[in-house]
Amino acid sequence: MTTISDIGAPAPGPAPDTIPAATRGDHRGSWIPTWGMITTRFMELRKRRGLIIALIAVNIGIPVVFLAVRLISHAVDPKSYGPAGGYTIFTTLVLGFMYIFGFIVAAVVGCTAGSVDLTEGMFRHLVITGRSRLALYLARIPAGLAIVIAMVAVGYTIVCAVCVFAAPTQLNYDGINVPQGLSRPALDNWAAAHADEVICNFNYNGPNPPPNIPCGNGTSSGGPGPGAVVKTPQGTVIPVHVTQAQLRAFAVTMANQAYSDYRSYFLAPSTSSMIDVGLWIALEAAIGFTVGLGLASLMGQRTVPVILLVVLELILTPIFSRHVIAHLVNVERGIVGVAMLHIEPGGLPTPFSGGGPGGGGGGGPGGLMLIPESTLAASLVIVGWIVFWTAIGAWRMMTRDA
Repeated sequence: MTTISDIGAPAPGPAPDTIPAATRGDHRGSWIPTWGMITTRFMELRKRRGLIIALIAVNIGIPVVFLAVRLISHAVDPKSYGPAGGYTIFTTLVLGFMYIFGFIVAAVVGCTAGSVDLTEGMFRHLVITGRSRLALYLARIPAGLAIVIAMVAVGYTIVCAVCVFAAPTQLNYDGINVPQGLSRPALDNWAAAHADEVICNFNYNGPNPPPNIPCGNGTSSGGPGPGAVVKTPQGTVIPVHVTQAQLRAFAVTMANQAYSDYRSYFLAPSTSSMIDVGLWIALEAAIGFTVGLGLASLMGQRTVPVILLVVLELILTPIFSRHVIAHLVNVERGIVGVAMLHIEPGGLPTPFSGGGPGGGGGGGPGGLMLIPESTLAASLVIVGWIVFWTAIGAWRMMTRDA
């Protein structure tokens, strides 16, 4: 009998260890969201067409339509319609629209992300997958911010581009063309050389009667008819006759009064200003999303949280930022909208004020003063709101019954 050995048989050795299934790199219990979880949340939000259309309309559509109308109007009739861009248009769009309504639509996105699983009955299915509830909640934050911040960035970039490249070539201040960026002595010298125009057009806020010079109803110097129409807080005053030296001195006085207001006017926003304001409104949108996400997760629905955040932005913030309420001033300082106004980039009109230079201190000739609050305290309030609503939303998701 012939025996053939199996040459390819492995040498005898110890049997391989059996690795339990629970220790084979299963990270479903980790609180850190995976890239797949984040992209899944991103796709869920992106597929909600109504939400994305509203986000695009507010952050991109309305500013684009507004600027397009101004560009076309100026191209057709430049004498009747001013340039489409410039510093005034920049502040009007960014502070009067994108800052306020960017917060609101970001809050709507956050409320949707925080309640969609409950309203659509998908929460139970997510829980039985074994994934950490905390990871499921945290995955919504980068997914939602990727959509919100991207929309804000696109709209803001378009606004900045038009405001810079379609800016006016001359600075119009109080109805006359004034060189931009003059120092106080330089503005005084310019006012002395253009005394008639300054006296007839600059706002006057002083006790002495204005000089009697022909202004053409106060719209231009040297116009037909005597009698300068000069705005004074005391009402109508009787002009007096003065010499040319007195005329120049009076114009310099008016220029000194107007200098603090004049230096807040620019032909176009500077690069540093655009960067600072862009980061500021992006932070405002991020706060709106984060607070909406936490509040919707806490309440388990979208409608009521959206209403509460709209009331916060459009009603409570304007009231509490301007009016000091006795014994409640610390509560007013604790509102995130008030804190955001205190870290606003300097030299800008403050939202809700109706104009006037703002920037941290708030208010100016055209607006009321903000309630007092330090920049450090405002920064701590903002961080506190983000951390609190993230924590409260995650806690509610972890303790909610499936």
